[in-house]
Amino acid sequence: MIRLHFDAADLRRIVLAPAPNALWEAALSLRSLRAGPAVPDRPRPGVKQWRRRVNGSLAERAGVLLDLVPRDGYLPDFLLQPAAPDLASAVDMAGRTPAEELTADLRVPDPAGRDTAAPPPSRWSLELAAGTATARRTLTADLRGYFDSSIAPLWQRVRTDGTADRALRAEMLLRGGVDALLTTLVPTWLWDPPVLHLPSRYTYDIPLCSRGLLLMPSWFGTGPMIRYRPDEPTVLAYPMHVTDASGTPAGPPESALGPLLGRTRAAVLGALREPATTTALAARTGVSPATASQHATVLRNAGLVHTTRTGTSVLHGLTPLGTALLAGEPPGPIRR
Repeated sequence: MIRLHFDAADLRRIVLAPAPNALWEAALSLRSLRAGPAVPDRPRPGVKQWRRRVNGSLAERAGVLLDLVPRDGYLPDFLLQPAAPDLASAVDMAGRTPAEELTADLRVPDPAGRDTAAPPPSRWSLELAAGTATARRTLTADLRGYFDSSIAPLWQRVRTDGTADRALRAEMLLRGGVDALLTTLVPTWLWDPPVLHLPSRYTYDIPLCSRGLLLMPSWFGTGPMIRYRPDEPTVLAYPMHVTDASGTPAGPPESALGPLLGRTRAAVLGALREPATTTALAARTGVSPATASQHATVLRNAGLVHTTRTGTSVLHGLTPLGTALLAGEPPGPIRR
């Protein structure tokens, strides 16, 4: 479990990235290809078709990037350039990464203390870690070549889905504040103020230290990816919201909200079109009272549900934000 710890300043400094990061998406797409079809795709329309279209001659198209992008686990930080407005700028910035950062990002070990069971770094990785001009030119050339051959035909779709995701996150922030934004970011992530819990096989506690958080939507990402620098805002890349081929969630409201809230939580929200006690809510949704209460609490923290105590019972109902979300109300001006 990765835990991101917010303070009051961090909560005021949450920023939504303007678009997916082209360089980062290239790295994650290469990981998807290296993982192969045995690893299940997340339910995003288009990923399997894209994989079938580009899966040939990977070594020729990826070049030295195969030395940088493993099938899972850590990715070098210099492959995410959050300040870059486009691919050309990102590739240029990656190619100018200081040698000491390259060494740290590539995790090149001291030869005297290296674990002999681990595969040795390639000759090219050692040259890049040393910051040689030849290795830098090879890096930038292969980054451009891989993007042009593998990602460019898909990039408009990625940007379109990223724009839709950003509008959704902005709407949640405008209507329900930071609690609504962080509660609905990914169904399996838990916002328990002031800590955001991210499922992971690694265990880290990361204090944001008043520097804020940049939220980066990812088309190819399947889980949280974090870039932490002591003197910069932390970057959290998250899987963007899944839509159908037209860019619109399909099905009835609860089904459309499933990828955003989680199916059970979306069902709980839908069941509250008519106010209900915890016991009645559990009966409507087929879950235990304890589970119904837990989901109602999360939805209440997100500003979607209100709860009123009536004697020894509590009564749950929808807030205006919850009602609008179920109705699929489009973004509109804020009325004060």
